[in-house]
Amino acid sequence: MKRRWGLVLLTTMLFIFLTACSNNTDEGTGDGRNNVEKLAKITLFQSKVEIAESLENLASKYKKETGNEVEVWGSAGDSYITQLQTKLAANEGPTIFSVQQGVEAEKFASYFYDMTNESYAKYIVPNMELEIDSKIVGVPIGIEGFGLVYNKNLYDPSTVKDTKSLIQALEKFNADGINGLGLSQTAYFLIGHIINAPFALQEDPVAFIKKVNKGEVDLKEIPEFQEFSELMAAIRAYTVNPLEVTYDRQMGDLATGKTAIVHQGNWSYSMLADYEDINIGMAPVPIVGNDKLEVGIPAGWVINNKASQEQITAANAFLEWLYTSETGKNTILNDFGFVPAVTTIEPIGLDPLSQQVYEAAQSGNTIPRALNYFPQGIIINDLTPLASEFFLNPSMTPEQFLDKLRDVWVKAAN
Repeated sequence: MKRRWGLVLLTTMLFIFLTACSNNTDEGTGDGRNNVEKLAKITLFQSKVEIAESLENLASKYKKETGNEVEVWGSAGDSYITQLQTKLAANEGPTIFSVQQGVEAEKFASYFYDMTNESYAKYIVPNMELEIDSKIVGVPIGIEGFGLVYNKNLYDPSTVKDTKSLIQALEKFNADGINGLGLSQTAYFLIGHIINAPFALQEDPVAFIKKVNKGEVDLKEIPEFQEFSELMAAIRAYTVNPLEVTYDRQMGDLATGKTAIVHQGNWSYSMLADYEDINIGMAPVPIVGNDKLEVGIPAGWVINNKASQEQITAANAFLEWLYTSETGKNTILNDFGFVPAVTTIEPIGLDPLSQQVYEAAQSGNTIPRALNYFPQGIIINDLTPLASEFFLNPSMTPEQFLDKLRDVWVKAAN
């Protein structure tokens, strides 16, 4: 009898042990992450080439920590919107993608999942969410700002308070054999960002853009545009032709003292960080005496509501991890180099350009990101060819440039 009970007890214990081992094998990921929920694979698509490598690294870390997979599609740069639209229309869209506020967000609004009740939506800094019809549909990637990024060893912005004095500085740099103000050939770096200033300085930028769309404004009569076109003519006359300058060259020349100023944003510090003793700052574009940096949300992460429920669940889990895990927070702050727009991330250790943007945002000493309300695709399809023509044709006057700007604008908007 004792032997029989001993055999029963031994058999029972062996069964429990084998069942436990089986459960561990089923629930685990095969590399030590037991009891982690296995979620659907998701895809992520975005346009910022500056963070492409960091995003790939983030996806690898996410898989290592959670066992779940995020496939990052290659950054598309200037062709991003066209590719995104094609993928979504073919029902092959990414699970998570980025969109800008304004016209771009309105264009894709039918694809946005309502994030209002998701836990990570509570972390968004007030007034920084992407919102449509009082619903939170996007979490901000970060806060960005742009203006005149300058080499402090060559340029002192306290001596330049208006367009006239900036043009005089460019003349002097040219005489000294230094490239005064470097633009570059990429659409947004050529004209998309710098043209934000004359629009943003209007009393109501969105209302003003709507009037321009309808052809109701003669840009030659607007002081901000008069000075903007004069500055563009000075860049053409006294600096290296932007059409010959890549982004890499633009930033490398700034770091090595070949260029005094570039028109760029705080994201560009990633191109400068490896240079020793780099000493840079950011100043406003001083047309009509402007003393404010452009600061806003470059884009928001949205979830594709056409994805499967399993993918949407996985996307929500990824965004929660992104904004709460030490890995995610560190990536946003240090690898992406973004000024954080969520309360879970302390803005410490910011690079010099991001620190200036953060301080400007905190003080409210900013002008808005008016370019988000430009007609869809106008920067790449219309303004870039116009700017290229202007920089290649020294006989085109600032007034003719503004007339052509008005004409291409109305055509693009209608």
